[in-house]
Amino acid sequence: MNKQTQNESLARGLSDRHIQLIAIGGAIGVGLFLGSASAIQAAGPALVLSYAIGGIIIFFIMRALGELILYKPVSGSFSTYAAEMIGPWAGFITGWTYWFMWVVTGMAEITAVGIYVNTWFPDIPQWIPALIALVAVYLVNLIAVKAFGEVEFWFALIKVATILVLIVVGLVMITTGWGNNGEAVGFSNLWEHGGFMPKGITGVLFALQMVMFAFLGVEMVGIAAGEAQNPEKTIPSAVNKIIWRILIFYIGALIVILSLYPWNQLDGKTSPFVLTFAKIGIPAAASIINFVILTAALSSCNSGIFSTGRMLYTLAGQNHAPQALHYVSRRQVPSRGITVSAIVLLFGVVLNYFIPEKAFTYITSVATFGALWVWGIILYAHIKFRKKHQPTSFKMPGTPWTNWIGIIFLIGVGALLSLEESTRIALYVAPIWFGILALSYQLVRRYNKNDA
Repeated sequence: MNKQTQNESLARGLSDRHIQLIAIGGAIGVGLFLGSASAIQAAGPALVLSYAIGGIIIFFIMRALGELILYKPVSGSFSTYAAEMIGPWAGFITGWTYWFMWVVTGMAEITAVGIYVNTWFPDIPQWIPALIALVAVYLVNLIAVKAFGEVEFWFALIKVATILVLIVVGLVMITTGWGNNGEAVGFSNLWEHGGFMPKGITGVLFALQMVMFAFLGVEMVGIAAGEAQNPEKTIPSAVNKIIWRILIFYIGALIVILSLYPWNQLDGKTSPFVLTFAKIGIPAAASIINFVILTAALSSCNSGIFSTGRMLYTLAGQNHAPQALHYVSRRQVPSRGITVSAIVLLFGVVLNYFIPEKAFTYITSVATFGALWVWGIILYAHIKFRKKHQPTSFKMPGTPWTNWIGIIFLIGVGALLSLEESTRIALYVAPIWFGILALSYQLVRRYNKNDA
């Protein structure tokens, strides 16, 4: 099937507000609410610098993706661009890596749903809420793309509202002393306990791995673009606002948290959001943040089913997956791709109970490396695009220098994975994964040649 017409049978049911909130939701994950505690231990107040550096690179990646989307707004997104600009092998590897990355992330998030529900209802077996969550997001994705967009809109809104409340209430405490016996906290905690950069530049660098994976999912705007009602208008708007969202939601929230609490008094386990809400006298602080983290995990599962279903649909259209998956239901959704992804996710839930946690870490490490690959491919495909085509109305600034800065940065983050035992496994698993894909691509190519 011609790649230009590949997505005509998918419904363009995502409005501007859906795309805007999908972009926000993709940029704000569980990492901010939960993972920021351990990241603060790694870098201290200088974690703000790590997020600023990471945010600039994400902006470059998204601007490159934004221009490619305006050239061709298809749901296969970076897999389609990789195949066209770099070569069919790049489309194959990128598509399957992205599919696997989201499936593995979805497995972890569905398990997390069970754990979070367990804190309220300890008598319910963990697998029951995990299964209910999977069935719920599966059905939402089968109904229509608009249903996915609506659910994602409200999930993202909950996250945004929580962060804004934290920032506003925190600033009131910092400036007026409300919740602190009338004594203004001020901003001195940002530099008083060992300085602004207590762990030195190495702390800032080590935190970069955690920071970059907090941004995982921001590229999902590319997948959603194939079903946006007016991609020429909504995509540039959503992409340009990403840098401001990172500044406000990540850096703003961290400045408030690190001003309220000396960084060395945060234990690295309790969410800083829980501590802040508890400090202002909200007795149900832990439950509120638990609910927000639960919705963030559900949002990730919802996005995972959406993304993987579309990617299988695209791979099948490129003859890189079984042709049966290039199918659209009467509701104009790739139902077979969605179903296959949901079945694999179901297997992941079962797998969680039968394999040791360490073995599961080995699998998730592919997701870690997968994100770096996909982002790097977006930047490189854009360089190749500019050599072959005229720039679109949404020009990536500073090409090709900004592209190469981004690619070198991503390679650097990949190298940082080797320095810690818990993340080093990614560098062992990644060559095996890419080796399997390289062999699979040769077999698929041979099959397609014989079939032709």
